[in-house]
Amino acid sequence: MRIDAHHHLWTLARGDYGWLTPALAPIHRDFSLSDLAPHLAAANIRGTILVQAAPTEAETMFLLDIAAKAQVVRGVVGWTDFDVADGGARIDALAAHQLLVGLRPMVQDMPDDDWLLRPALAPLLAAMARNNLAFDALVLPRHLPRLLRLVDDHPNLQFVLDHCAKPRLATGETAEWYRDVALLAERPNIVCKLSGLVTEAAPDWQITDLRKAVDHVVACFGPHRLLWGSDWPVVNLAGGYKKWITAAETMLAGLSPDEKAAIFGGNAARIYLSSRGRNAEASC
Repeated sequence: MRIDAHHHLWTLARGDYGWLTPALAPIHRDFSLSDLAPHLAAANIRGTILVQAAPTEAETMFLLDIAAKAQVVRGVVGWTDFDVADGGARIDALAAHQLLVGLRPMVQDMPDDDWLLRPALAPLLAAMARNNLAFDALVLPRHLPRLLRLVDDHPNLQFVLDHCAKPRLATGETAEWYRDVALLAERPNIVCKLSGLVTEAAPDWQITDLRKAVDHVVACFGPHRLLWGSDWPVVNLAGGYKKWITAAETMLAGLSPDEKAAIFGGNAARIYLSSRGRNAEASC
């Protein structure tokens, strides 16, 4: 089964998408599963991982409700407040929802670059590990050294590096990113989402603008630790669903059929759905 390992849905009237302003005109509207369905059908994708876009538990419940009613959504990566005293109990409570497969603090938006190193995170990450929830790391290149320490400190927790950590492809300021991604990939408890690169490239990006970064994450993580994701509808800011998946398929064309099947679905099923979520194979 082909799985889109990273997409969003939102309803603006909910009012908790602080980052989603009219300045982002192409995506400043409601997006539903009915809007996504034609893209999934065209790409022969039969399952998805729905990812939070607002830092509220209310949005997580909104997404879980969507997933409960839609067979195509196999799991939800949600949000909870990692800075409250009862954070571990909240994680245990959220984990009662079987379709919750991970949690994602929005680290890229936090003013404290050292937030990942806070000792108070330890019991919350332990709660995630015992509930088989993945930690989706929404980070920028400058956070990678901190993330490396966190991954080392929690070997029993599954980490997922979102959007390849958003290398600065448009400016070419990527030397530290190449180094730090290679170091991070040496750790067995982290995988990488092949997503989000097109919005980091120049507006008129071509495959040549992405290829070196894609080749790097393939070489570092290997085909069995990469998960393809669309980042729809954010990808509409940089060419759209079809342009991105076509580019990804072109850049990965030299891999074996098994390796491509892993990146485009098998790895997402293993990482997110082997112990939680809606079992991909059983529901085909």
